[in-house]
Amino acid sequence: MAVYTDISDDELDDLLDQYDLGQALSCKGVAEGVENSNFLLHTEAGYYFLTLYEKRVNAEDLPFFLGLMEHLAAGGFMSPRPIEAKDGNNLKEVAGRPAAIIEFLDGRSVRRITPQHCTLLGQALAQLHTIGSDFKMTRVNTLSLSSWRPLYEACLKSDAGQSDARIFPEVEKEIAFLENHWPTDLPSGIIHADLFPDNIFFLKDKVSGVIDYYFACTDFFAYDLAICVNAWCFENDGSFNITKARKLLNGYRDVRAFSQQELEFLPLLCRGAAVRFLLTRHYDWLNQIEGALVKPKDPMEYLKKLQFHQAVKNVAAYGLD
Repeated sequence: MAVYTDISDDELDDLLDQYDLGQALSCKGVAEGVENSNFLLHTEAGYYFLTLYEKRVNAEDLPFFLGLMEHLAAGGFMSPRPIEAKDGNNLKEVAGRPAAIIEFLDGRSVRRITPQHCTLLGQALAQLHTIGSDFKMTRVNTLSLSSWRPLYEACLKSDAGQSDARIFPEVEKEIAFLENHWPTDLPSGIIHADLFPDNIFFLKDKVSGVIDYYFACTDFFAYDLAICVNAWCFENDGSFNITKARKLLNGYRDVRAFSQQELEFLPLLCRGAAVRFLLTRHYDWLNQIEGALVKPKDPMEYLKKLQFHQAVKNVAAYGLD
């Protein structure tokens, strides 16, 4: 979450006139994340998130994102529901941006990740994959393999000696490797594709919410796991925590069994996930938006993670037999 576009009091009042939520009591920008402008909205009816979808989000994808959230919530998953306006629509416009008001979920994200959190994460991810399996809409992953070389070239073009000299030759070599070895026929369906610690809430030792579906798409289930291995199983000093990885993967297969192919390709998928976030972080770091309430994240963190996965021979390195 972030804030790129501010909204005036009059714009907020005009928006809320279209809902049965009463008047605004407060509306505060939320600084985390990188894609959209987000506000914690308090009205006479309660608390909500107001999201303004910025230019990097394709407006044509919004029915997919909002429809997926509704589908998951209807299936018993811990997804917030988009709020319908008086006319029955859940997508509006404010400050020249498409906008939605989203249900507020209790709980909080965790800063100190424990192995138990990783077990719960794995179970929740498998539930999302299972419940999402009969969602009728599809969306291509626009940040998968075919996007990495163009994104790399955009980073190269934007750089003016700002980056660590190691990053470009190593990433270019890795992209070439992945292009030649990426799988084509693994079990697939709806994935979250961005399930970082700030996108999942815990309450009383249970998952209480999963949020931020704006990278969700149709792709390999195991790739979603690979994203989580990168996001949850490394410590602040860059070391890999095999216990957290084991708990994550075993928690997942408590709900959904792995295929043998998924296990064989997991190290490669972890490499790909590391490249994806290295490139998007690097691009955002090189192309910061002046005045935006957002803090770019360090791309070098993911270069170190990539180097770890490059040395992995099989899933035993992730704690599985």
